[in-house]
Amino acid sequence: MFVPRGETATLDIVQGELRVGRGATVKAMGTPPKVAVTGTVYCEGENTFDCSLSAENLEAEDDVTIRGNLEINGSVEVEDGRLEVYGSMSAKEVDVDEVLFVSKDLTVEEVDVGGRLKADGNVKAGDVDVGGSFEARGEVESEEVDVGGSLSVESRVNIASLDVGGKAIVVGGKIREIDVGGSFESKGPLEFESLDVGGVARLANGNKGGKVKVGGSFRVEGDLEFEEIDVGGKVEIAGSGVGGEMDVGGKVEVDGSLRLSENLEVGGKVEIDGEVSAKNIEVGGVLGSRKATAEDRVEVGGSIATVEGVTARLIEIGNRGEAQGPIRADEVIVGKGARVETIYGRKILLRRGACAENLYGEDISVKSDCRIRGETQYTNELRVDQNVSFAKAPNKVDRLPF
Repeated sequence: MFVPRGETATLDIVQGELRVGRGATVKAMGTPPKVAVTGTVYCEGENTFDCSLSAENLEAEDDVTIRGNLEINGSVEVEDGRLEVYGSMSAKEVDVDEVLFVSKDLTVEEVDVGGRLKADGNVKAGDVDVGGSFEARGEVESEEVDVGGSLSVESRVNIASLDVGGKAIVVGGKIREIDVGGSFESKGPLEFESLDVGGVARLANGNKGGKVKVGGSFRVEGDLEFEEIDVGGKVEIAGSGVGGEMDVGGKVEVDGSLRLSENLEVGGKVEIDGEVSAKNIEVGGVLGSRKATAEDRVEVGGSIATVEGVTARLIEIGNRGEAQGPIRADEVIVGKGARVETIYGRKILLRRGACAENLYGEDISVKSDCRIRGETQYTNELRVDQNVSFAKAPNKVDRLPF
């Protein structure tokens, strides 16, 4: 059947193919009105269906508007134009050069849009490939979503693989693999296996993730479970963090506690309101927490500030560094010109010009120009270089107070 150019035709069931001339309009009988085509619908462009449409395939060379539902058994192809569906849409394969708009649910196996995809309902698809932007108000369920520009989903998602070139915003859900070139934000609880963001990443509360890699800054508005974090700039966790390993080039701020099974390595500053624990703690600048505990060693280039102290097998304070709070370790090394408070250790070394409050150890070595402002107790050996100042005479004891 053929609808001539610019004319309006009222149809019901079409056996075979339907060809619609440019600028033509198709109406339908029945309530609700619907045209059923057993074959393929060919549209020359600028066509309007004032009804629902079902067909085997739909092919168009320009804009097409469906003012109802669109049900296609096979494929939809729109060249050099846009497809607007003011209802629900279902098909196996969809290829639209410019814009695809669906006012209700979209169900497809594969959808490829060159410009913009917008769905006001839920989206269920195998693969989604959009060159520009993808917007969805409802839930999105897909195996693979690839967007060249931006992604915005206002409901929960369930996506196996998400790849966005620019900016992505979701409202929680599950995404197994996330790869975003610009910025990523989840406004609700999110489960993920890997999160790779080139710029800025922001998560809401109640997240559970795997590997996190962010080039810029990473902020979590609550608690976070993770396997490892690798961030080039700053990490902020408004709650507590539990995970494996953390490597941060800039600064770490945690409002709660931070518990790691592996290493914490930070190039700049660490500020943790609660307790921090890890296998190894290495901080280039400042470490501040209520309490710091390492299974193996703690190395700080700048200063340590704790309330309840720092504990490890080996603790090393860098040259001209500073430690506030007690230090407890098998071995303690205090750098040149560093200032510390009380040290409890089996083996203690103060390098030249260091200053300590109290020393309690088995073997203590104090290099030249050091100053001890309080008391010094040892059980085995005390080695002292020249020009060392003791406020109280060192005392060899049978037992240390720890």
